Amino acid sequence: MTLQRDKKAPELSDARPSLDSSNQTALHRSLQSQIVLRSPTAGDGAAVNDLIERCAPLDENSIYCNLLQCSHFNETCVLAEAEDKVLGFVSGYLLPRDDETLFIWQVAVDKRARGRKLAQSMILELLHRPACLNVSGLQTTITPTNKASQALFSTLAEQLDAPVEQRILFDRERHFGGDQQSEVLWDIGPFDPEAVVLPSDTLGAQSVGRAA
Repeated sequence: MTLQRDKKAPELSDARPSLDSSNQTALHRSLQSQIVLRSPTAGDGAAVNDLIERCAPLDENSIYCNLLQCSHFNETCVLAEAEDKVLGFVSGYLLPRDDETLFIWQVAVDKRARGRKLAQSMILELLHRPACLNVSGLQTTITPTNKASQALFSTLAEQLDAPVEQRILFDRERHFGGDQQSEVLWDIGPFDPEAVVLPSDTLGAQSVGRAA
């Protein structure tokens, strides 16, 4: 369970052909007013799987895994879409023995929606959900060379005014047989659940099903 892998670069990438600059600008302008953040459903499983495949170096999951995330764990996952296109997905779950800590499993953002704090907004959106109203801590694991994820969670910790502790959770040699980097646990918190706010300059995204 990890946010990103370091097979290529720390940033996510899109395997599809890139749009020319004028079309991409028009698309970004369109997306800015139309992105919706909502809980996923089982019907989103295949689209989420496709998104993650486009977002190297993320670990690819089976469609079955994504179906479980979008159904059994949909209260702690969030999907971003515009014009029926899935542009972002965050999967997470409450720790089995600590329902005040939300573990972020994966963060995927389509290339066309990057640079707009969508990843940050999706995670903060989760903290507004009824299932997460008592959450006062965030956890994730990040490999040592994954600068993009380190920057994302450093920004979140700063916004939440929360301390960060780091330690190796899964060791390269002991747990991975030397085949991949160690996974460093980022433990963010405690923070005040009442102080969680979405960034004011993000996307103009609409949220569906947020707690009052």
